[in-house]
Amino acid sequence: MLRLNLRAMLILPFRTVPTRLKPICYSSSSSSLYSSSPTPSPLCINYTPWSGLESWRQSPLNENRSWGPNGPEPLQRPTPPPVYPNRSAVGAASSLAEMGALVLSTGDPIAKAELSHLAFSRWRNEKLPMGVFPAPGRPARPPKPELVSPKEIPSPRDSTLPLNAYMLHNLAHVELNAIDLAWDTVVRFSPFAELLGEGFFADFAHVADDESRHFGWCSQRLLELGFRYGDMPAHNLLWRECEKSSDNVAARLAAIPLVQEARGLDAGPRLVQKLVGFGDLKTSKIVGRIADEEVAHVAVGVDWFISVCLKLGHAPSSTFKDLLKEYNVELKGPFNYPARDKAGIPRDWYEKSSIDKQEKEQLSVVHDRLASIIAMESENSSLSDN
Repeated sequence: MLRLNLRAMLILPFRTVPTRLKPICYSSSSSSLYSSSPTPSPLCINYTPWSGLESWRQSPLNENRSWGPNGPEPLQRPTPPPVYPNRSAVGAASSLAEMGALVLSTGDPIAKAELSHLAFSRWRNEKLPMGVFPAPGRPARPPKPELVSPKEIPSPRDSTLPLNAYMLHNLAHVELNAIDLAWDTVVRFSPFAELLGEGFFADFAHVADDESRHFGWCSQRLLELGFRYGDMPAHNLLWRECEKSSDNVAARLAAIPLVQEARGLDAGPRLVQKLVGFGDLKTSKIVGRIADEEVAHVAVGVDWFISVCLKLGHAPSSTFKDLLKEYNVELKGPFNYPARDKAGIPRDWYEKSSIDKQEKEQLSVVHDRLASIIAMESENSSLSDN
């Protein structure tokens, strides 16, 4: 079963590619796109990859897991180091997928972040195999924060936390979820490693490592402000979006990096401005740095989404829009166009004018087909009468 081709693996009923599409105009040298076939695709993809993508992929392990007076710096670990749940299991695991499953099964947030870094470090340094491992139904969570509906989350005015801690707590929650989203992508789709290629899993393990570092910065800064993660309720919307796409890697890429993480690009500058206005420059620098680093995660999603579409022979733009409709994933503005452009998301994928244009084209095709059928029926009727 694991040797099914990619078309069988991606079970969504994809749109067939219109014959009017021009030859491919994708110009990246990324090896991920053509790893399965040297034959050029017949698709035209107006896509400019993030210029830093290959440098990010080849970058060394980032040990700057603390935020010092001058920005990120190596974490000063206590002696002896704390004993985290699942630490020995991650240290003894024999594959990336197994380590990812252990991270997902760890509820303590600090432990989850530390074990995420340990897992990625072992994968990088020890050249462990990808492996195959079942993904947990959902990731383990700490007793706090209490998970409630978005309507039940207090507004900044009604919260017991000051504005800077309130925003930082929300960001910490996003980053903790992002650790799980990335590892779930690694583990859940590990049975298809032969089809997707090792680079896919290396990229998302790298994303998980980045997110664990971001959570560490947020958690550290919350403590400096006199609070901790869990001091206010949070929602579970991010994981629900992840659950929707548990059966389809293309849908996962569309929903998580290209929608959820892209929202971080949109919101980052606004959060920074609010924090500067509040007078918390240190937190504003942390948030700004995180927003800058999220470009890589969105860029990875774009690159692999296009790769999957090319292997299937489907147009990425229309496939992306179809997936959002099929999985009920909402696109929300306002959009940070410069950051999205930098990450490589083509504007025609998400701008409303482009979406409306595609829908009109689809209706036009249906109309033409109906007109053709009616004409054929009329011709047949005339022949019968004669």
